[in-house]
Amino acid sequence: MFEQTEKVLAIYSERGKKRLPLQRVYRQLYKPELYELAYSQIYANKSALTKGTGEETLDGMSIERFERIIQKVKKEQYRWRPVRRTYIPKSDGSLRPLGMPSGDDKLLQAAMKLLLEAYYEPTFSQRSHGFRKYRGCQTALLQITQKHRGMSWFIEGDIKGCFDNIDHKTLIGILAEKIEDNRLLELLRKLLKAGYMEDWIKKGTYSGTPQGGIISPLLTNIYMDKFDQWVEEELLTKYNRKSSQSRVGKRENPEYARLSKRRYKAKVKGDLETYNMLGKQRKNIPSVIVNDEEYRKLEYVRYADDFLLSFSGPKREAKEIKEEIREFLRTELKLELSKEKTLITHAKSEKAKFLGYEISTFESKERPTVNGKIRLGVPKEVITKAKRKYTKKGKPIHRNSRIIDHDLEIIGTFQSEYKGLVEYYRMAHNIHTLSEVGGVAQASLVKTLAAKYKTTVTKIWKKYGTKHTENGTEYKVLEARIEREGKKDLVARFGAVSLARDPKPAHITGKEPKPRMIRSQLIDRLHAEKCEMCGETRDVEVHHVRALKDPKRTGRKSAWAYKMAAMNRKTLAVCRECHLAITYGKHLSKWNEKSLKKTRRNATSK
Repeated sequence: MFEQTEKVLAIYSERGKKRLPLQRVYRQLYKPELYELAYSQIYANKSALTKGTGEETLDGMSIERFERIIQKVKKEQYRWRPVRRTYIPKSDGSLRPLGMPSGDDKLLQAAMKLLLEAYYEPTFSQRSHGFRKYRGCQTALLQITQKHRGMSWFIEGDIKGCFDNIDHKTLIGILAEKIEDNRLLELLRKLLKAGYMEDWIKKGTYSGTPQGGIISPLLTNIYMDKFDQWVEEELLTKYNRKSSQSRVGKRENPEYARLSKRRYKAKVKGDLETYNMLGKQRKNIPSVIVNDEEYRKLEYVRYADDFLLSFSGPKREAKEIKEEIREFLRTELKLELSKEKTLITHAKSEKAKFLGYEISTFESKERPTVNGKIRLGVPKEVITKAKRKYTKKGKPIHRNSRIIDHDLEIIGTFQSEYKGLVEYYRMAHNIHTLSEVGGVAQASLVKTLAAKYKTTVTKIWKKYGTKHTENGTEYKVLEARIEREGKKDLVARFGAVSLARDPKPAHITGKEPKPRMIRSQLIDRLHAEKCEMCGETRDVEVHHVRALKDPKRTGRKSAWAYKMAAMNRKTLAVCRECHLAITYGKHLSKWNEKSLKKTRRNATSK
């Protein structure tokens, strides 16, 4: 089903690699297969059932609904709805605006994203890591450890309200450089101008990409790619230069060269004692002139609206670089650098902040071989903030909000919170400091279970405490287990989380896997045009739930809930009549009739 769409996306990707323009893109939005692929990628998202300004969500998706959207697009009559604006808290205590699109808008955005992403992804800089497939925070940090060594200064860049201040005219102009399709550009322009609803008052959008929109991160990357290109073509070219007396970079240290020559002669003579002695002496001095006035090195990495430049040279030039960046962003992209967050940090004596890590360079007299290498660290405020969730006035407390949950859920929640924190900081040199968080979280977990059963901490340890071996290491853990006959036991445990540093996490590979268009089973079920509750063969659409545990809360009489549990799926392909009954909490007699017939058939076969 997706073969034709896969071919189109592959062609777009090749044109992107060759920097060739795209033409007649709009007509691709006429193909149902594109919407099916888009739907299969977004239906499981947490926001699938989140309402926009109306009641419409991705619930109730059907082949007929795909067709209705296509007809509107064909006639150029599709109208974007204003998004419902809400606010989410930021780490600094302020609020970030977030837009909630309608269900059809999400689907059309996802279809457009598939087309544009296939073309633009190969054109993006290797120094850009935000909102991209097979890239993320850890790939950006890995690039820093490999490319940003031996630096004197870090320039921490933060763009003030980047997503809210993207200039629409400039963005459309950037898109028009490569996309020669006025109808698609007009559809995008209308999306940007659709506005938002706040307190039931419609307000216009005069700048920014619609945060919360599926296509917004891609549009932001397309916009910021102009900045990446300028940095690579202008800034790095201007400030990267080697010493006139060196072919590779800094001038060689004469003392180091003298010792190397003597060491070679000792090797030729077979004087092993002198050879080893000179080797130890050579380790204590740098191989190049550290303060080479001619040498300059500048490196750059970006994640979304945060970027970091590392510079080897005088501070006055670092300030010049910062001002050149400020001027380019202001004049070319209509963006402003944040004065509070855009800092110049000394690499050896201070610590820069990037993606939640502390970044500095090693400086050691005892181990000169590590000098200049990048050190990644867990900030103290991260540990303090993480411990705050489990403590009050510095002491561990139970969490009332978790007492009503099942033991498996309680232990699983504590484990996922702690393990998620550890995995994010897996590359940090001081990852062992997260043991403080683990200890406090464990104490809070035990107290939470003790409060649930109105017992003591000691008795909880006797009931749930055990030992578990993970990767050859034995850990003391808290474990809850439900034994099931003929099935694998349900187990949740807190602990057995290694605090060993991993400089290159296993999921980071040097190669990007070839994208594959995998047909979703949900699309197959939809195309079968058969209600999974009553067997009706018309008006089939999809019923969604946010999580499998949601149907269990509807009571014992919900036949559809048992059906979902048996299938172990969060979706049901049902006819319109059954879907309405499920939505309004009704029970249809034909569900019983179908179950009765099935029971009789099973009995007869036996």
